[in-house]
Amino acid sequence: MNVSISFRWLLATVVFGAVQTCQNEPMALTLAIPKEGFSVVQQEPSGAPSRATSTLYQTPRSIRPEEFGTPELQRFTDSLYAVMVRQSGVGIAANQIGKRLQIFFIEAKATNPRYKVLGPVAKQLFINPRITQVSSGRKNFWHGCLSAADEKRGNVATFEWIAYRCQNLDGSWREGRLDGFAAVIFQHEFRHLMGGTYMDIARHFESKTDLDQKIQLGKLPFFAVASDSLPLLIQGFERDKTVDEFGLKK
Repeated sequence: MNVSISFRWLLATVVFGAVQTCQNEPMALTLAIPKEGFSVVQQEPSGAPSRATSTLYQTPRSIRPEEFGTPELQRFTDSLYAVMVRQSGVGIAANQIGKRLQIFFIEAKATNPRYKVLGPVAKQLFINPRITQVSSGRKNFWHGCLSAADEKRGNVATFEWIAYRCQNLDGSWREGRLDGFAAVIFQHEFRHLMGGTYMDIARHFESKTDLDQKIQLGKLPFFAVASDSLPLLIQGFERDKTVDEFGLKK
């Protein structure tokens, strides 16, 4: 048998098989945009059978090397951002729109009426993110979510600052640090990639109307130093671990 011909045949078979595997992936694992567009996936109560098939509770895959710098990745991220803007959100993760992909945006515009007091946060895209360092201190925050529409706000703790490592649209790596409100939004979206929402973590809930009134009257703390008893939003995370590594432990 001709060894060189056999090798070429084997290589072609492997490559073809890999392409077929990608082509046959479930829609939720692809960058494809559905004809009907995207809608925001809503959280499911604990114990609900539907959680097993919801993208909010399944481990998202990392973006592959060959997908960086492609029109498909650009179109998908543009669409993801458009949903966030349309919904007046300050962050959004891919699994909130039915895609099991390790991608999220954060941005808080100065004109956003909900979080104006906390100041603006620049638009930032995170692909295949991981947390490399965290502060010793934590802050409390009352979270809402695009995936928890009409639900009460939940009080959880987040680290005062985090350092991260992630990839850009072209596949290059970047590192940085986020403080204050930017750190809160990052951790909120990272929770989505880990699985679930603040609804799965918080123990204390308030309606938005009651919450706004109590904060204004000083009856409830807002963005204050958090006690050790307040549940951590990204509990279970490990520094410098990928989302794929979290998923293996589930």
